[in-house]
Amino acid sequence: MGNPVETPGAGVLHVVATPIGNLGDLSPRALQVLRSVAAVCAEDTRHTRQLLSHFGIERPLLALHQHNEEAAAAPLVARLLAGEHLALVSDAGTPLVSDPGFRLVRAARAAGVKVSPVPGACAFVAALSVAGLPSDRFVFEGFLPAKAAARRERLATLAHEPRTLAFYESAHRIQDTLQDMRDAFGGDRPAVLARELTKLFETVLDGDLDALCARVAADPDQRRGEFVVLVQGAGEDADARVAEGRRIYAKLCEHLPPSAAARVAAELSGAPRKALYGGGAGEAGRPAEGPGGE
Repeated sequence: MGNPVETPGAGVLHVVATPIGNLGDLSPRALQVLRSVAAVCAEDTRHTRQLLSHFGIERPLLALHQHNEEAAAAPLVARLLAGEHLALVSDAGTPLVSDPGFRLVRAARAAGVKVSPVPGACAFVAALSVAGLPSDRFVFEGFLPAKAAARRERLATLAHEPRTLAFYESAHRIQDTLQDMRDAFGGDRPAVLARELTKLFETVLDGDLDALCARVAADPDQRRGEFVVLVQGAGEDADARVAEGRRIYAKLCEHLPPSAAARVAAELSGAPRKALYGGGAGEAGRPAEGPGGE
């Protein structure tokens, strides 16, 4: 499908980045847009009202969050098609990055409404810029599962990812998450913990995961606020071993039971045995087929 043709006379949906802490990071263009639109679609209208009030902006606020976005998208698109200009903001940072909004953007684009980004702050990009970790290739994972078992399972699937990993985490889970990362990636894996970026108590701690776990456990202040966790990837060499191990494993599965095939493939490739069961494979590591295949 090609790009939708813009509907004549329709308004514009402006996707506006707002500060993640320091209010001085709201761009002049963002201010101009927020002052000019018919209404502002906000994740939390109380939070956004405080932001607008600080800058002397009075605009109608419309709630748009994960619980109502599906139902709210159609009437908002109707307003845009009628010629109104609207702004979409999240509580902080760039909308749609671990925040609601993609359903509205998708519906607007499908209807031929122009969707225009107003760039600005983004917490994980800000953290990456000061981390001193490889940043030419990275993976944004957002928030990990809240339940421990699901979180550990997800981290296990990322243990051999060669690119730098970026996560968001909350204060009440940060200590447990760092410990789970240490267990999944190894205590000597380089990492960075960025806390309260652009705010008064901003801290950026670096070291290996063993050191970060110890620092956070010893200092209650490092368990307060909002967090970005960056973890250096396993590296291309580890990724190559896993890829070779999976190739061997897939071939051996034609002749051996999966457990025996995984054991032999791990020995031949040097890849961890557990890693040979994942990576897009189906049950028991065999290539996915049929309705569930990609």
